[in-house]
Amino acid sequence: MATVTLKPTKTPEIMLEGYSITPDAFAGKTPAQIAALPAHEGKIHVTLGDFFAVTGESGATAADTNILIAGDCSRVKYIGSKMTAGTVTLNGNADMYVGGWMKGGKIHVKGNVDSFCGIQMEGGELLVDGNAGNHVGCAYRGDWRGMKGGTIRIRGSAGNDIGTFMLGGTIIIEKDAFIHVSTHAEGGTVIIKGDVEGRVGGQMVKGDMYVLGKIKFMMPGYQKVGTIEKEVDGVTATFDHYIGDLGERHGKSRGQIVYANLYLKAAA
Repeated sequence: MATVTLKPTKTPEIMLEGYSITPDAFAGKTPAQIAALPAHEGKIHVTLGDFFAVTGESGATAADTNILIAGDCSRVKYIGSKMTAGTVTLNGNADMYVGGWMKGGKIHVKGNVDSFCGIQMEGGELLVDGNAGNHVGCAYRGDWRGMKGGTIRIRGSAGNDIGTFMLGGTIIIEKDAFIHVSTHAEGGTVIIKGDVEGRVGGQMVKGDMYVLGKIKFMMPGYQKVGTIEKEVDGVTATFDHYIGDLGERHGKSRGQIVYANLYLKAAA
């Protein structure tokens, strides 16, 4: 796979919208052509070459193209936005909307990401070695369509509103989360390996949630229906099984009402 390397040369005064940093946009282009791709610093039209030194070569297609960002991008938004194939590796932190509307390929951030990573994601893989902000894999504000497919893995902790309006795919938070997990969700799977403050599954209709730590405040709309042993992301444990949100409308499948499932690791 051909690799294009971006090395940050200047820190944006206002957050840089780096929506052109995708294998789809880089494929088939020379370093000079990549450096000329558009970006925005606030309302100002800029190019990637104004903020990055571009070296290496791209592949003929997005699937043949790897992007290596050799430096911190804490003030760069939209990295990997809408990408369909290929890989992006970032050796540092990133700002908001990493992997937003992503349809395929893989993004690996070796630092932290800000809010809205994987927003309305449809496919591919997003891996964050550090922590994530709020709204992981959620719907765009005012929309009811959240994440549809793919996998988001946060090896650290995350904030609030994880998987809001989620329809499909998998979100894994390896440490703690704050509040509002899978709110309004109608599908998909969210796994929290640490603790959650509360509001897990509010107004959720369908889908699965797993919490391997503790939930400080349980939603009143969930009813315990049993105990089950399950293997979850490499961990086998006994879980208390809850269904809900009982205050919401629920469809039927083969005559049976379909509920959202909350699996909370049973106390030892």
